[in-house]
Amino acid sequence: MDKLKSVLSGEESRRDDRTILQTVNEASTLGWGTRVKGFIACFVVGGVSAILGVCLLFLPRIGLILFIVFYTFGNICTLCSTMFLMGPMKQLKRMCDKTRALATTIMLTCLVLTLCAAFWWKNFGLALLFVILQVLSFSWYSLSYIPCVRDAILRLVAMCMK
Repeated sequence: MDKLKSVLSGEESRRDDRTILQTVNEASTLGWGTRVKGFIACFVVGGVSAILGVCLLFLPRIGLILFIVFYTFGNICTLCSTMFLMGPMKQLKRMCDKTRALATTIMLTCLVLTLCAAFWWKNFGLALLFVILQVLSFSWYSLSYIPCVRDAILRLVAMCMK
């Protein structure tokens, strides 16, 4: 019945003119309550994964690998949690904005290099260095969403260097 109504009202022809991106965007729209629940769930999973990774760090032999996997997975989940609030396309556009493009690039590169250092290169010292860089780049990226904070931090660092 709905199909017949859309054909008779002319909505069917408008549906054919849409791009694939518009179709995907319409199909993925969520209500505000669902968005908040998704954000909280993804954020909690990310936080618990990071904390679990730190707790598993002290296991003999496999602790460092588990830490790297859980901590990196936690950061990815935390990053993805904001996509529920803004939507994936808006989040990606904001990540590539000129004020945070460098921070985004460094953060994503550190995520990948951490896993490469742990599993491919088997260099755990380098993996820990990339974890530290993950923390710093994720913090710098997060601060970019708060107006004027990064400028204030840069000024503070410049004053301390004098």
